[in-house]
Amino acid sequence: MKERKFSPSGEGLVQVIAGVLFVVLLIIINIVDPTFYPTMWHLATSGSMEEIAEYIQGYGPMAMVVSMLLDIFVNAVGFLPSIFISTANGLVFGMWPGIIISWLAETIGVVISFYIMRYFLRDAADKLISKSTTLMKVDDFSGNNGFVVMLFARSLPYFPSGVITALGAISKIKPRDYILANLIGKFPSTALEVAIGTDIVNFQENMGRLGIIVLVAAIVYFILWKVYKRYINKRNAEREHDPNA
Repeated sequence: MKERKFSPSGEGLVQVIAGVLFVVLLIIINIVDPTFYPTMWHLATSGSMEEIAEYIQGYGPMAMVVSMLLDIFVNAVGFLPSIFISTANGLVFGMWPGIIISWLAETIGVVISFYIMRYFLRDAADKLISKSTTLMKVDDFSGNNGFVVMLFARSLPYFPSGVITALGAISKIKPRDYILANLIGKFPSTALEVAIGTDIVNFQENMGRLGIIVLVAAIVYFILWKVYKRYINKRNAEREHDPNA
């Protein structure tokens, strides 16, 4: 087993500077618009797609930009649900524009959240993991297979986004692999959330399409789950024969 290398002291300074800049940004936002945080919290936790849609539409030509910023903020925070905003995007801008906006915004948001969490959680995770052989094996596995694991996790709709981001942040997955896995994996999950959410709101008009979407999605994800399990089992078997695999 290779000895783990901890972050150099210079990286600690970068973490402090990044943390200070992030706090300063939060303060500036509050100074510019004192109602921003209460409004974001209310919209993200209200569960009312109609209210969120009305709020977004109120910005007129800037509605698309405001929607993206709202979705990015919610996903960057990590513990607020973004499903209501994504559904509202489908209601306001139409199915496919809503999917594209939500997909890009959610991807940017979880990438921001990943970097924030990695800066402040990875060092503590390193110290904890280094004390356990089992955790070191799991952590090494996440580094070698992080892209596939993250790709599958992100493709799952309605799964708590913050949990996946936190697991990615304390794992050994490379930032490049994390970003690419999220960019690809977020598309099918976001598309399903927007499509299903929009059709549920307009249930009477889209009942047939909603049924087809749910059925096809169930079949596709069942197949993906089987493929994913086969891949993980194969990799685990390879590691038993070759620890460096």
